[in-house]
Amino acid sequence: MTDKVVLAYSGGLDTSIIVPWLKENYGCNVIAMVADVGQGDDIEAVVEKAYRTGASKVVVEDLRKEFLTGYVFPALQAGAVYEHKYLLGTSLARPLIAKHQVGVALREGATAVAHGCTGKGNDQVRFELAYQALAPELKVIAPWREWRLKSREDCLDYAERHGIPVAASREKIHSRDRNLWHLSHEGGELEDAGSAPLDSTWQMTRSPKEAPDQEEQVKIGFEKGVPVSVGGMKLDALSLVELLNEIGARNAIGRIDLVENRLVGIKSRGCYETPGGTLLVAAHRELEALCLERELAHFKQQVSLKYAELVYFGQWFTPLREALDGFVATTQQEISGSVTLSLYKGNVAVVRRESEYSLYRTDLSSFTMGENYDQKDAAGFIRILGLPSRTRAGQRAEVAR
Repeated sequence: MTDKVVLAYSGGLDTSIIVPWLKENYGCNVIAMVADVGQGDDIEAVVEKAYRTGASKVVVEDLRKEFLTGYVFPALQAGAVYEHKYLLGTSLARPLIAKHQVGVALREGATAVAHGCTGKGNDQVRFELAYQALAPELKVIAPWREWRLKSREDCLDYAERHGIPVAASREKIHSRDRNLWHLSHEGGELEDAGSAPLDSTWQMTRSPKEAPDQEEQVKIGFEKGVPVSVGGMKLDALSLVELLNEIGARNAIGRIDLVENRLVGIKSRGCYETPGGTLLVAAHRELEALCLERELAHFKQQVSLKYAELVYFGQWFTPLREALDGFVATTQQEISGSVTLSLYKGNVAVVRRESEYSLYRTDLSSFTMGENYDQKDAAGFIRILGLPSRTRAGQRAEVAR
């Protein structure tokens, strides 16, 4: 018997029709959990819609600060970028939402949780792996894997039969997900990998054609790998990301067009806008280049790839991710300083890197030879390094004779 179900509710088409569908098919009370991760929605309107469509209770969770400090910034410190492009905006938000959804279910005495993810995407995995890690006793209901609705049109028809307003949904050709870190776009013309995005597809950033005709410089400060200031002004996480989003967006920074490999084995095409995140990733990389020792920097590149894969595959609540966080935290102890970037019509260039922990030494790197590096030492070093090559060359010469 499923008496109460907690639904991760956004107010979009899918979750709006899931409320009456759950009541019809499970005869349960539906508690709608609304997670505010900075998507910019009118939360009061979303709550009102949830009640209007049949929710017995609505719980709003303000997760904006936790999203940045507990999920986004650790991924930034790790250098996590999936398939060289995707800054993991949606991937990082899902485990956080699922965590609080589970919390609501346990507080409310619910026996099940539900989500509006399709059976073809990554998000179903991200939600459900989190449920299993945090409360495996809860039943999981995934309507897209149960109902007979096959298309967006089917969902629109169902909504109209149940008196749920869908005029705006019929006008939308894209599926979008927005939070403080990014805005994603799928569907419409993007389903053809050979088609360029429409000008109207982009919602957050200016096009390079519309960006200012002069460069803008921005100085970003870090403490132990965490961004703490912009232009020398100390800011909390929320204010800092919002400000960098504004700066990046007006300079056409952060547009990504990506054909990516989903966990379920499908290649999908999406466009992402991550203006502030693009600036932070660029600045953080430059500061690490200045401060990380060579072998540590090179090994961390491998960790970065694995960390991104774990996040993308929904494996946030795993011992491996927690262990990698421990490694990353060690690497970030001396990643403090500032990086100044130049922004111009979608391009990001480095102007200045500064840190008291810098390993860059002009007396070693300059063409003017200093007393700390004796060039004669290089001869013996190179001969020892080349010993295997000389041995192999000699062996081949003997065989040839």
